[in-house]
Amino acid sequence: MSLRILFITPYLPSLIRVRPYNWIKYLARQGHQITLLALEPSGEDGSGLDDLRTWCHEVHLVSLPRWRPFGNALRAIPSKTPLQAAYSRSPEMAALIRQTQAKTKFEVVHVEHLRGSELSQAVNGLPIVFDSVDSITLLFERVLSEGPNWRSRFLAWLDLARTRHYEASLLNRFARVLVTSPLDKEALAKISTSPVETAHRLVVLPNGVDLDYFRPLDIPLEPATVVFTGKMSYHANIAAALDLATKVMPLVWQKIPTARLIIAGKDPSPQLHALAADRRIEITGTVPDLRPYLAKAVVSVTPIRYGVGIQNKVLEAMAMATPVVSSPQAISALQLRDQEGVLVAETPTAMSEAILRLITDETLRQQVGQAGRRYVETYHDWNVITENLVAVYQEVMGEWARLRIGEIARLRMV
Repeated sequence: MSLRILFITPYLPSLIRVRPYNWIKYLARQGHQITLLALEPSGEDGSGLDDLRTWCHEVHLVSLPRWRPFGNALRAIPSKTPLQAAYSRSPEMAALIRQTQAKTKFEVVHVEHLRGSELSQAVNGLPIVFDSVDSITLLFERVLSEGPNWRSRFLAWLDLARTRHYEASLLNRFARVLVTSPLDKEALAKISTSPVETAHRLVVLPNGVDLDYFRPLDIPLEPATVVFTGKMSYHANIAAALDLATKVMPLVWQKIPTARLIIAGKDPSPQLHALAADRRIEITGTVPDLRPYLAKAVVSVTPIRYGVGIQNKVLEAMAMATPVVSSPQAISALQLRDQEGVLVAETPTAMSEAILRLITDETLRQQVGQAGRRYVETYHDWNVITENLVAVYQEVMGEWARLRIGEIARLRMV
């Protein structure tokens, strides 16, 4: 059965905002009709808009000027609303949601991320599936102890109590709450004020990989090349990149002085730009396509100290059959064993040794890379994950219909 879905996001889905981007893509492939209402913050990556307009029945954007999140945050500080949730409050988007509902009959509403949660208040008379993605409470708890600088730790401290209170009520507000990993589900279940509803209303749907897009490419390997990918303005990636460049790679260079490190991803911080003073380190900044960097690297390294959810950078490297060296934290949400697509290393010494093994052992590289590709084919196919998402939609639609029938019956009795 084809569904009419109202899909609301606080940012533009793209190859960087990979989860909503691929859900929309695969929902459309499976024959569902999507109307996308998206906020467009200043400086947002619009590279996926042409694709979104191809896949969606309608796409409507609402500008979010730079001053508004700042004003939203100031008004939220004396309240119990987290800054992350207040960030995207928009009267224009609320009006658009109401106008769109008045024009089109939808069966279900999908709202994306904590930043989009407040937008749901404009939805009327429909079941809402809320994609929390991660537990932001769990993230802030980890940032407090592991954040790379005082600013990230201060912001986590400022918003932690409000975020915990807000996330505790999610199951009271939404028909279903989605997360990417069992760890995030456990964290939300622990603080939820609706423990009876947790079993079936809090649902794990992992991130997937576009297996046609991320696949092994016929690109020659560059000897002794190590790559780290991601959005390089994100504090967890900044911390990981600094650890890799200053703690891990010096141990690699002791054995292989010609080894190179590529840090690939948009908006690198000034701290990361400074690393390029070493000619063995390349800071790419924004690139149109990360795949060539993954394909030519001998190894992809993910030395994440802290984080939540699933690390897409790990899945994408594995899908391209590029062997991965990872900290335990970066793969804690995956069903992986050591050498099944990844070598696990916790300390800088162990990580450097794993990198050196992969640089010098071609057979091991092939074994780990091929195992990684098999793993994502088995557990992270967007086709399968999207089918599971549709099953969630259908469940809440059925519950909503039964609730309405019950309300009508009670009214008739009165």
